[in-house]
Amino acid sequence: VLLQAFGGGLVQAGGSLRLSCAASGIIFSNYGMAWYRQAPGNQREWVAGISAGGSTTNYADSVKGRFTISRDNAKNTVYLQMISLKSEDTAVYYCSTFVRARIWGKGTQVTVSS
Repeated sequence: VLLQAFGGGLVQAGGSLRLSCAASGIIFSNYGMAWYRQAPGNQREWVAGISAGGSTTNYADSVKGRFTISRDNAKNTVYLQMISLKSEDTAVYYCSTFVRARIWGKGTQVTVSS
């Protein structure tokens, strides 16, 4: 299983970014997907999750109303649209799924300047 996240970068507070994560090695449409993030000195935290079919989404309170998780099963890709970014959103963002064990992709850095 390979998960590759991309789309991070440097953005000013209040700005937007869209992260993408391409999956391979699994039947993507069979698995729920999630985004996590880890800021320097902090533990990795769950940000958002989406069901296999895309009909159910959940968010951490800290991002609710600002972040939107979605997926395109035809493209084996999950997205994280982030708006109204804050400096506290600065972190490495990881996509993840659970296939007999938690699988992590290579992260992508998001830096929000205030």
